[in-house]
Amino acid sequence: MSGALVRYRVMAYIVGMGLLILVFVGVPLKYAAGSRGVVAVVGPIHGILYIVYLLAAYDLARRGRWTLAQMAEVVGAGFVPFLAFVVERQVTRRVERELR
Repeated sequence: MSGALVRYRVMAYIVGMGLLILVFVGVPLKYAAGSRGVVAVVGPIHGILYIVYLLAAYDLARRGRWTLAQMAEVVGAGFVPFLAFVVERQVTRRVERELR
């Protein structure tokens, strides 16, 4: 289960950073400066990596026998800026407690 946790944590940070770049750099550039470059590049990459994040979260959830509410929390974390980091921390603490 520790390997699944590492994979989840890595993907949570990558997806979280991608979402922050998209929302706080790409979207303002698109609407304020008319430059679509960041959104055109980061948007699809974030989408693909979000799917990988979901697969890593599913693997961890299956191994940890998470409830549907716990899984919904993790899924939503990829949509809200900064939430991926908060949820990752909570998940890591919960899983580490279970591993002891």
